[in-house]
Amino acid sequence: MEKNDRGTMENNEKAVTTEETKINYRGWKSMPFIIGNETFEKLGAIGTLSNLLIYLTGVFNMKSITAALIINIFNGTTNFATLLGAFISDTYFGRYKTLGLATIASFMGLLAIQLTAAIKKLHPPHCGSGQNDTCTGPTTGQMAFLLTGFGMLIVGAAGIRPCNLAFGANQFNPETESGKKGINSFFNWYFFTYTFAQLVSLTLIVYVQSNVSWAIGLGIPAILMLISCALFFMGSKMYVKVKATGSPVTSVAQVIVVATKKRQLKLPEQPWLSLFKYMPPSSINSKLPYSDQFRFLDKAAIVTPQDQINPDGSATDPWKLCSMQQVEEVKCLLRVIPIWVAAILYHLVIVQQNTYAVFQAVQSNRQLGNINFKIPPASYIVFMMLSLTIWIPIYDRILVPFLQRITGKEGGITILQRMGIGIFISILTMLVSALVEERRRTIALTRPNMGIAPRRGAISSMPGLWLIPQLMLAGLVEAFASVAQVEFYYKQFPENMRSIGGSLLYCGMGFSSYLSSFMISIIHRTTEGAASGNWLPEDLNKGRLDYFYYTIAAIEVLNFCYFLVCAKWYKYKGTCKDTLQDNLGSIQLEKTAV
Repeated sequence: MEKNDRGTMENNEKAVTTEETKINYRGWKSMPFIIGNETFEKLGAIGTLSNLLIYLTGVFNMKSITAALIINIFNGTTNFATLLGAFISDTYFGRYKTLGLATIASFMGLLAIQLTAAIKKLHPPHCGSGQNDTCTGPTTGQMAFLLTGFGMLIVGAAGIRPCNLAFGANQFNPETESGKKGINSFFNWYFFTYTFAQLVSLTLIVYVQSNVSWAIGLGIPAILMLISCALFFMGSKMYVKVKATGSPVTSVAQVIVVATKKRQLKLPEQPWLSLFKYMPPSSINSKLPYSDQFRFLDKAAIVTPQDQINPDGSATDPWKLCSMQQVEEVKCLLRVIPIWVAAILYHLVIVQQNTYAVFQAVQSNRQLGNINFKIPPASYIVFMMLSLTIWIPIYDRILVPFLQRITGKEGGITILQRMGIGIFISILTMLVSALVEERRRTIALTRPNMGIAPRRGAISSMPGLWLIPQLMLAGLVEAFASVAQVEFYYKQFPENMRSIGGSLLYCGMGFSSYLSSFMISIIHRTTEGAASGNWLPEDLNKGRLDYFYYTIAAIEVLNFCYFLVCAKWYKYKGTCKDTLQDNLGSIQLEKTAV
């Protein structure tokens, strides 16, 4: 029986090896199409979304609360829709088809939104335009057309966000040194193009929309998305296209169900030898070694007299017996979750820089020297993007090779070490933010101000450029933690679940936004009647935003300690070679003891 199983496994491995040799990895030769597609897609999407709040209030005559509600629902739905997109990609269409359809959907969505600006009948008349002396809101038809555009953008984001990184990394051979280096560099350059797109969108495209024409300003992103579609399909013949292999969620459910059914069984002493082993010939997943974490799941692979095995070595009923490979794939998923929780908490820092740092800029001196030019409050976020854009090439081309010579590791340092550095910098970011805010408020209350900000309060004479250090630090947080997080999900998830792994980044960002909103609501209610006054009023000069920043800094300190514990406990996804050496070492120790 054991001999037959071994023979079956060898045949399966030969089949997989033969299948792998047919793959023609084009690596960097296909990157002009993929990175070009990524760049133009981000320019199109961010170019529209970055100024959408102003568009809804200024062109569609919505109230600020209504517009903010629509944007929040849109952003939340977009982030969580990535889970559905990842499931569909891994289960039915594969990443190539999913990306192709999603890119087209995004173009249609951007085109629909552009038409609402270009065609007068698709948006309400301007306030005081002569036709109406009062502001008229959008009609049902106008809202329906606008929401159709939003819906297409959600469909596009659901397919693009979880698949684009995994699809790009699929173009490199993970078994070669050049392929491994290519994957690492691709993740870095992906974030470089992302931040470049944000820089262009927050400056040039937003300027055209606000000062030239909304029709032209929204038409540019639609054209850029069309170019993105063209670039993607031009490289079709060069791509490595990994086919969908069925629902990975089903396999996860089978392991949990079977382990629950067999919970009364006793765990074997040498599970790597006695657990049921089977690897489907068509599987795209790499063969995983046995790991001694979450051992209660091992019971799903214990063979009992009632279990039956097919002639090809597979289990007759997968809901009664699972393979050790299936069990290890579920362990990979469970090991990632604690790290993901730490990522949700560190991203709170980025959320604050995108919101309250802008409010700080509103009540700071934004004038540049003696010239009559003020930096728009939202444009200060550019400094965070600039920090990330400058650092990534330096890290990828200079620091990584230097660290590789010292440590001998593939990326210079481990993925979790990079993430840990990012979380530590997040603490510094909030401390600097609190000190700068304390200084801004003190100057506003004790020195002559620069005027009054509408619906807020006095503008502090502190130069807004003092906000740059906290924003530059936040950019480094993204450069270390976010890039490492994406690479971590890609490398630690089983191959057939990498799209789902990619969606975790966006789901984490969604949770961070909701958590930040919850914290703001709680602090606002708690401090409203306190002796020290409301920490977060409309007028920051009357509040204590610095206390709020210190609170988040304290949370990040706890999160850093939590992350260190999780990182020490975490075991990277290994190879069968590693496991064989470990198991032989264990057997040798047993013989020595005897």
